Amino acid sequence: MASSSTPAAVREMQKDLEVQANALSKIQKDISKNHQVRKQYTIQVGENELVLKELELLNDDANVYKLIGPVLVKQDLAEAKANVKKRIEYISAELKRMDRALKDLEDKQNSKKESVRCIASYL
Repeated sequence: MASSSTPAAVREMQKDLEVQANALSKIQKDISKNHQVRKQYTIQVGENELVLKELELLNDDANVYKLIGPVLVKQDLAEAKANVKKRIEYISAELKRMDRALKDLEDKQNSKKESVRCIASYL
């Protein structure tokens, strides 16, 4: 602790440190949540790509069924392929959005860490 610091100033810096540490903790939780969601999206893209490969193996006159609730509904092969492709595009776009959000969160985290270090160095 610096000898020129008054007790009131030290308390104020401690409060500020606590606020910054709490903000850092929230950012870290958001990063963890982002990783979990990103993992789910990655799995979904893989599953949909596998479905698309299987659909590509079928003859054009093959019967394709879609599960809607408890019922299997016949679906056109071209429509099924288009739906799966759209799903892959959507999930891939979400993954890109998650990557941008993750980068922003990591930048914020680094900034908060620096703030915490700076405040802590004065105490």
